[in-house]
Amino acid sequence: MKPPIGAYVVDTRTGRVGIVTGHEGPCVQLRPYGGGKEWDGDPDALRTATVTERLSAATAYANARSRGEVP
Repeated sequence: MKPPIGAYVVDTRTGRVGIVTGHEGPCVQLRPYGGGKEWDGDPDALRTATVTERLSAATAYANARSRGEVP
């Protein structure tokens, strides 16, 4: 899977939801919802995130932000 930039995907190897920020060689660059350190995802280990997964990632980010854990 080579998803378009801006797509929400799940890295099935880590279970993390990420936003596609680019493609470099054989890898897809992903960034956590709300920002943070990018990681390289294997295109074969990615799948489109469900609405529930996207909402869960957004909720986790909002909760962390309200606790002052992220700027």
